Amino acid sequence: MTDQAQTKEPQYELLYRVKQEHGISRFGIMANESWNKDPRRTLFTLARYKFVSKMFEGRKRVLEIGCADAFGTRLVQQTVGHITATDFDPLFIQDAKERLDKHWPMDLIIHDLLSGPIPGSFDAVYALDVLEHIEPAVERQFLTNALGSLEPNGVAIFGMPSLESQDYASPQSKAGHVNCKTMPDFKKLMEEYFHSVFMFSMNDEVVHTGYHKMAHYLFALGAHKK
Repeated sequence: MTDQAQTKEPQYELLYRVKQEHGISRFGIMANESWNKDPRRTLFTLARYKFVSKMFEGRKRVLEIGCADAFGTRLVQQTVGHITATDFDPLFIQDAKERLDKHWPMDLIIHDLLSGPIPGSFDAVYALDVLEHIEPAVERQFLTNALGSLEPNGVAIFGMPSLESQDYASPQSKAGHVNCKTMPDFKKLMEEYFHSVFMFSMNDEVVHTGYHKMAHYLFALGAHKK
């Protein structure tokens, strides 16, 4: 079918205009793996980004820590002013830059948060599926640097698999997980950095406030930085 083809219903001609303007989008290397090996996991990951996008709607300068291939970052980008996305792995940042759409500009930076804060000032910071990869001995160093660029009135979201979920996680999901937490322990850690911490549970793509021991994933939303 060519770009000059006419669809049966005229409203779908928009599909070809978007194709001409943006091309055909590609998965990132991480999203591509999950889409081909476990498509439902792709949905669960994107649902985490959707939660952040709703919580951060209207924020002006947002920092993502541990963006990987930055495939899900666009969901947050849709509701905020500007995104700076970082990862410590150059291959992920290279992949994200190769797929960057000029209509969806973002800053992509290689940075290891254990080495220091990101330069600049942000009114929101988030990290999904990152903290569980940070050794407990250096988690406070990581969090101090992660929040070093957060403005006093800014907000932050950290998300990680629950400790209880690891009994059911696949070997791939558990690989590198050295610091999963229960919700009470997660909240206690976040309260070292924020006066207000709000906890959410997640099962599959559903975010809720149900019994935390049955949650597969946890969100901590921090406000009023100490």
